[in-house]
Amino acid sequence: MPPILQGIITIIIGVGGCVGYFYAANLFLDKVLFPARGPNAGRNINRANIVRPWVFLFPAVFALGLYLVYPVVGSFIRSMYDRSGDEFVGAGNYIRLFNNPDFRQAFLNNILWALVVPAVTTFMGLLIAQLTDRLKWGNIAKSIIFMPMAISFVGASLIWKFVYAQDPDLGIINAIRASFGGEALDPLQIPFWNNFLLMVILIWIQTGFSMVILSAALRGVPEETIEAAIIDGANPFQVFFKIKVPQIIGTIVVVWTTITILVLKVFDIVYTMTGGNYGTEILPSFMMDFMFRDDGQATAVAFVIMLVVLPVMIWNIVQARKEMR
Repeated sequence: MPPILQGIITIIIGVGGCVGYFYAANLFLDKVLFPARGPNAGRNINRANIVRPWVFLFPAVFALGLYLVYPVVGSFIRSMYDRSGDEFVGAGNYIRLFNNPDFRQAFLNNILWALVVPAVTTFMGLLIAQLTDRLKWGNIAKSIIFMPMAISFVGASLIWKFVYAQDPDLGIINAIRASFGGEALDPLQIPFWNNFLLMVILIWIQTGFSMVILSAALRGVPEETIEAAIIDGANPFQVFFKIKVPQIIGTIVVVWTTITILVLKVFDIVYTMTGGNYGTEILPSFMMDFMFRDDGQATAVAFVIMLVVLPVMIWNIVQARKEMR
């Protein structure tokens, strides 16, 4: 069947289905469930009008619920079975996870990422937004700083592999060491500190996003309050930290939590740069270690990640709604 004919048939079935559903729902409400006749006619009309919007919304709510709830419930149930999915093990996969030192290492690394990356990225974005707004060529500087946002995580990782290269002719760190007579080393193999080297990549990518959002918020600060503070003798630092920052604190929190959610899901950078070796394992890369060979453990890790992300996401939504008001 030609694609255009398939499209026309799909549209006809979709539109016809919607019209048929609404017609049948009205008919059922008005003629069967709450008929507008008899001694209770007035009360039935009121009941039908109360129920009618929910009946019309039911298909969308059902589809949305299925889209959101089914994967969560399905993943949770799958995490209660063994690697083959045949034997029910209850909380066995979760107990194995928390007894696994590699999982604890990955969890602690994720906490480190969640503390450092959002804080540095938000601060850098706020600082750059404030400084570039005062420059004539500020828009050019913003465009350059925003440019890494267009690069994928894998592409950015490959770029930074050159920066961290062990060869002094390629890597900046080893070039500096060589200039002082130091021997070449692989920075990505230095435990603990290599985590910060990986974080730099995500900070480099996300600073542009933070800068754009916070720059728009700074421009929304009323000039009258700034002029009043200057007349009262406030210096530029006091104007920035005591006048501007408090007025955009809601936007700062939204940016912070948005980046935190991204951090808790980041995988590409670690997998590309170190493969999770040398103490750089994080929860998503740890989950990949079990993919395709132990679905029970993998889904248990996925569920833990979801539980960690969920409070941050709810807080982000609440703050975003406050900001919109």
